[in-house]
Amino acid sequence: MRFADGLPLRSGASLAGYELVYETYGELNAARSNAVLVCHALNASHHVAGTHEDASRSEGWWDNLIGPGKPLDTRQFFVICVNNLGSCFGSTGPTHVNPDTGRRWGADFPVVTVEDWVDAQARLLDRLGIAKLAAVLGGSLGGMQALSWTLRHPDRVGECIAVATAPNLSAQNIAFNEVARRAIITDPDFHGGHYDAHGVLPKRGLRVARMIGHITYLSDDSMEAKFGRSLRNASGAGRGAELAYSTQDIEFQIESYLRHQGDKFSEYFDANTYLLITRALDYFDPALAFGGDLSAAFAAARGKRFLVVSFTTDWRFSPARSREIVKALVDNRIDVSYAEIAAPHGHDAFLLEDPRYHGVLRASFERIAAELTR
Repeated sequence: MRFADGLPLRSGASLAGYELVYETYGELNAARSNAVLVCHALNASHHVAGTHEDASRSEGWWDNLIGPGKPLDTRQFFVICVNNLGSCFGSTGPTHVNPDTGRRWGADFPVVTVEDWVDAQARLLDRLGIAKLAAVLGGSLGGMQALSWTLRHPDRVGECIAVATAPNLSAQNIAFNEVARRAIITDPDFHGGHYDAHGVLPKRGLRVARMIGHITYLSDDSMEAKFGRSLRNASGAGRGAELAYSTQDIEFQIESYLRHQGDKFSEYFDANTYLLITRALDYFDPALAFGGDLSAAFAAARGKRFLVVSFTTDWRFSPARSREIVKALVDNRIDVSYAEIAAPHGHDAFLLEDPRYHGVLRASFERIAAELTR
């Protein structure tokens, strides 16, 4: 969907002539009251459910959750997922042409924030004729967007479901993001973000950035269960028998796995997009304008209903951070339910099919659906 009007950004810049790509699932009811907006995380896109019938048969990143008969049942809800500005999956971003220069934006694309994405999503909903969402749902960075919806457009949201997220990033999380960005920026092929003009891609930096990120998405237990200390070329002779005693070769299966993930990521993701999105993560902090008082920030969400979900082994967005959100909501006497799921998968748990987790979400959406028919 093309937008000619300029979108004011929090940085003070304005983005004109931009495009947002999106997918929808299910049907909008006659009252236009059954829409659910799903907000995506760092390296995801608008393709949240179903399967693309192409050579790769790309499955939606939350397909286990969304569809007919699934917890977010598309027989009852009209589900929308919008690709965020700055992405490399269709919406206007660094890989698109800057109309002012006739060249790709590259590093000149303006800095975008979670709040900018939410405002852009609101404009798209206006075009679709949807005045109010039955719910907004997101995990991780998507959960930050869901929270932001209740603060920037509270009258347009019935319920907020925020999964595996936080009210802001910890210093440790910002540090992980900075190391990943530095890996990209110091790649000799980065060229200050204008690598396209040089006909190259900073793949080495992207590989390392993805490896760093992937480590933080998994728990120690899940890594141990998947890989342990298994050697890449181990035989029945015992672990020690296959060691090459090399400082540079791939020895362990976990090394092979991380390099595979990095290689794959570097083939489809844009480096400038990675820098933009991780910065948006860093900048999100609704309490900042209230002197760090999160309860004061969430006063704008009074009258809304919330479901907050966390996972016990998620050390990047720990349950303690979710409980900060819950406390701020309780301080404002806001209707909130909280579920802390004992799952071994770390941060990635929010993407996986867990009967307890899905049961919580199914119950919430069944209640919302029942209320729509009253």
